[in-house]
Amino acid sequence: EGRRDQCEVPRDPKYPDCAGKVEWMRARWTSDPCYAFFGVDGTECSFLIYLSEVEWFCPPLPWRNRTVALPSPPPLPRVQATFQSDLAHLLELIGTGKESLSFMKKRIRHLAQQWLRGARRLEQKLKDQQRDQKHILIHIGFLTEESGDVFSPRVLKGGPLGEMVQWADILAALFLLGHSLRVTVSLKDLQSQLGVPPGRGNCPLTSPLPFDLIYTDYHGLQQMKQHMGLSFKKYRCRVRVIDTFGTEPAYNHEEYATLRGFRTNWGYWNLQPTQFMTMFPHTPDNSFMGFVSEELNKTERQFIKSNKVSSMAVVYGKEASIWKGKEKFLAILNKYMEIHGTVYYETQRPPEVPAFVKNHGLLPQHEFQQLLRKAKLFIGFGFPYEGPAPLEAIANGCVFLQARFNPPHSSLNHEFFRGKPTSREVSSQHPYAEDFIGKPHVWTVDYNNSEEFEAAIKTIMRTQVDPYLPYEYTCEGMLERIHAYIQHQDFCTTSSPPPPPKAKSPAMQSPPSLLALSPNATHLVWSPSARRDPHAWPPVDSLQVWVSETPHSCTDTCRRRGLVCEPTFFKFLNKKEVFLQLSITCDSTEYEMNHLYPAVAEKVHECYLQKEPLLFSCAGYNTKYRRLCPCRDYRQGQVALCRDCL
Repeated sequence: EGRRDQCEVPRDPKYPDCAGKVEWMRARWTSDPCYAFFGVDGTECSFLIYLSEVEWFCPPLPWRNRTVALPSPPPLPRVQATFQSDLAHLLELIGTGKESLSFMKKRIRHLAQQWLRGARRLEQKLKDQQRDQKHILIHIGFLTEESGDVFSPRVLKGGPLGEMVQWADILAALFLLGHSLRVTVSLKDLQSQLGVPPGRGNCPLTSPLPFDLIYTDYHGLQQMKQHMGLSFKKYRCRVRVIDTFGTEPAYNHEEYATLRGFRTNWGYWNLQPTQFMTMFPHTPDNSFMGFVSEELNKTERQFIKSNKVSSMAVVYGKEASIWKGKEKFLAILNKYMEIHGTVYYETQRPPEVPAFVKNHGLLPQHEFQQLLRKAKLFIGFGFPYEGPAPLEAIANGCVFLQARFNPPHSSLNHEFFRGKPTSREVSSQHPYAEDFIGKPHVWTVDYNNSEEFEAAIKTIMRTQVDPYLPYEYTCEGMLERIHAYIQHQDFCTTSSPPPPPKAKSPAMQSPPSLLALSPNATHLVWSPSARRDPHAWPPVDSLQVWVSETPHSCTDTCRRRGLVCEPTFFKFLNKKEVFLQLSITCDSTEYEMNHLYPAVAEKVHECYLQKEPLLFSCAGYNTKYRRLCPCRDYRQGQVALCRDCL
């Protein structure tokens, strides 16, 4: 009747929070201007309209003209993505005004021909596979003023560039795959792209999210959470978080992290762990995003081979602090080789760099490349961890020499990793180079043993190596991987696993097992007679179930078998009968929340199953347990994808 003060709070068991929310609104509706923006004016009716139509805590009011009730028109057919052949439009999208953006654009321009060749090769490989064009927002949170953009001013002073290298490559790959992109590096632009109502960020977005996917980082995630109100929970399945060092499940699950002492400044977002995307494939619980390194053509390879100076070494690290306390190694190295550095300085030569070292100062990328093309040895002194430079050096025909860490560095014993959401143990400065490339390109030695160090240098000088770049770090390799993720990863329609079965009467037949013992009886494989879901990705045929030895994580257990741990497969082995199939005796079986489960405590014959799917974890071990591990095969040079994953 047009009177807005005569509304009563409906009692509806389907909306148990309604009354509490109305009470909250009465007391707090002026705390954020966004409520007034949506028509809240202090009357009961306005609270109920807001809580039923903007948020979803109260039932729809019968007297409102609800246009919403009309059946929505069928969705328009999706535009198909087509490979792009010109990067000019991308450079416009990235915009201007920051040193870091200029750096990224320069990199994209420099690698343009290589990117276009990679895109053409992938296009031929995929033939005419149907691909929907996605609307994608790329919000680079660490470059916003609000997160204190510390990177831009340091671009020209030898600051860390690894993140910017990766973001530039992500932008190039998404664009070339033919998706529609928006790029934001300020909070204001983020708010306008998302449709954030004016105010302090407590209300949902003004309209449905216009993006299928959002690529951001931890800073951007925090900003989205602050400004999207309830919509953040609704849409977080569309987010992909670029996360250099990885986030393990134990740190990602808020309640568990808090109870078990895994809480850090970064973790506890309760995302699917595969929504985090890393720089190197070190955390199989996450997805491996990577970056690209420059590829050489035949002429360049020949040129490098004929112009290598076998007595020339370049030291990894642009900051003078890395050289502190390294006099002993430098003196040994100096007996055999001419040492070059690229340490940033303003006026005076940094005192940490000995006089016998030829310091070039900070070099632009292409000049640094020229230096690597001549040098025989690229040597690391333990820091920075896991950057792109060693791959570039190996791709330019250098041997990379690095220190083995004993004990390994981790968040438990090392300042750099403290507070990062991972307990990963880093056994050397660049574990990827050590594990996935290895000799003759990569030598990992004990620097505390001068004889071993000196012997390595002598052998390296005599060893012939060709330039080498793993396929996963080529443009085609990165395009192939991102294409597969966009086609197959869907965190918005995940089906929850069936609840633990109640005790059943003998008459009830349990369904036939999905797994079968392998012919040599060492592990389980997908049963030939079991049904396969054609949409499951990775395909279930690639699964092998192995039992870990006690002090080994599933990551290690799979790697030792030449396989990789695949967390999406945990749901198939989180069952009582799997223990039986593996001839494991269980006197008792419990469902509990623990990132090491499913596992068995063999001494006492106690078996444990996982109660919380978000805690399925390739990482983690305990001397008490042997874990059930889901492993899969992988494509040579592309560890992110199984053999049939394309």
